[in-house]
Amino acid sequence: MKVDQEKLKGLYLQKIDEHLKELESVVFFVNSKQLATYLNMSWNTIVTHILYDEEFPKIRLGSKWLFYKKEVGKYMERYNNEVRKNGGSIVSYIRK
Repeated sequence: MKVDQEKLKGLYLQKIDEHLKELESVVFFVNSKQLATYLNMSWNTIVTHILYDEEFPKIRLGSKWLFYKKEVGKYMERYNNEVRKNGGSIVSYIRK
């Protein structure tokens, strides 16, 4: 029996990717470090421009912030649209 190593590697990587996406879909809450990674922003940028917005989905557990990943995604879609309509710069964007 002859095995195509490249094809096998491709199938293996595809299955790993599918499994990771499945795992991501069941993660409800992320912490501040995971949120920064998810949004590809520094924690300081999140605190300065997003965290204290009343509409930003967050809860506090003692001194720790938790974020419902699905709701953060929805919020960021709206936020992205608003920022883009108002010049495209998060730094100069002021929520009305």
